[in-house]
Amino acid sequence: MLSANERRDFIYRYVHENQLASYNDLAELTNVSHMTIRRDVQILEREGKIIRVNGGIQLSALLSQELPWQDKSYLNHKIKKELGKFAFSRISEGTIVYLDAGTTTFEIACSIPDNFSVTVVTNDFSISRVLMNKPGVDLFHVGGKVDKRNYSCVGLSAANFIKAQNIDLAFLSTSSWDLKHGISTPYEGKAIVKQTVISVANRNILVSDSSKYGKYGFYTACPLSSVDEIITDSISGECKKSLKDIDSPRITFVDIF
Repeated sequence: MLSANERRDFIYRYVHENQLASYNDLAELTNVSHMTIRRDVQILEREGKIIRVNGGIQLSALLSQELPWQDKSYLNHKIKKELGKFAFSRISEGTIVYLDAGTTTFEIACSIPDNFSVTVVTNDFSISRVLMNKPGVDLFHVGGKVDKRNYSCVGLSAANFIKAQNIDLAFLSTSSWDLKHGISTPYEGKAIVKQTVISVANRNILVSDSSKYGKYGFYTACPLSSVDEIITDSISGECKKSLKDIDSPRITFVDIF
């Protein structure tokens, strides 16, 4: 039997993965009564994590916190893998590339061939671990305050390290983005890092699956017009409809089979 905190964590992860959850499903999955589920939902709603809809719950558009790296890595993994492979095609040998902390940018790192000659700067420990085993990669890891939930370095110290780098191409990640709020995050330390990267890189590309579109965090890192290209999937009709008529940045929809 899950504790109350474990049960609410499960509910939040489940809604992240499925976008919508009914009270019946949640009661069955957690083996508790409908009354208990409704109490859990009230707490999660007060925390700003979910909103109630008819017969169930869905994620709040306002992202109050992100899931831990390990949990995020399981969400839409096939889509992230395909986006990572496609994004790698934008990298030329002999260039300096920044890979932002994230589970989609992690897939870009995994797509780099062992003997591909490139310099990579990253603030993500998981990305560094993968790239340390690739002989062709000259690797620089950004220091600073460690975000233990997301295996990354964030904040002013990380931003100051990045300021001194000459970056040809930066791949940015996010858990929330839309036309109104741009690229956003619940965490100030992450926003500072993204803003700094955008200011020093010659070219910036956002790589994010469409399930994150329509959500926003408290801190805006930048408007979408600050990046040169957005690479996403074509699964979300809302995302595709909202972005199809904008002139800048360039939008690339990757078909997922």
